[in-house]
Formats: sequence, C-alpha cells, structure tokens
Amino acid sequence: MANHKSSLKRIRQTEARRLRNRYYAKTARNAVRNLRKMTDKAAAAAELIRVSAMLDRLASKKAISKNKAANLKSKLAIYVNKLAA
Repeated sequence: MANHKSSLKRIRQTEARRLRNRYYAKTARNAVRNLRKMTDKAAAAAELIRVSAMLDRLASKKAISKNKAANLKSKLAIYVNKLAA
C-alpha cells in the first residue's frame, strides 16, 4: 500500500475513474446491442445519431479508444443503411 499522500489520492482518483468508465462503457454496449436489434429503419436511423454521439463522447474522454468508436459507428451505419424502409 502507498504511503505518500499524493499516491493515496491517485489511487482514489483511479478507482473512481475506473468505475465511471466501466458504467459508461457498459451503457454504450447496451445501446449498441439495442440498435442492432432494431428492424425499423426510421427508428434505427434516429437511434444511430444518439449512439454515435455517445460513442464520440466516450472516445473523447478516453473511456474507449477513438478507433473502437469509429469502427462501431461504421458497422452500425452499414447495418442501418441495409435495413428495409
């Protein structure tokens, strides 16, 4: 266990960030999963905008990597475009 005050604070900060990132990443995974279940193109297109913004936010806060966000957005856009109107 660390003895320095700064090390103890860093441990507290790291744990808080880890839990926060875990929550947001799980929420994003659920949103992606729900979008992939959609069959209505109009609803899916509206949801895609919301999910894309969520992924961009997570990437900017480094909860997920920017490449992962880009890959997910690309695959979701392809999925939504293939849906029947």
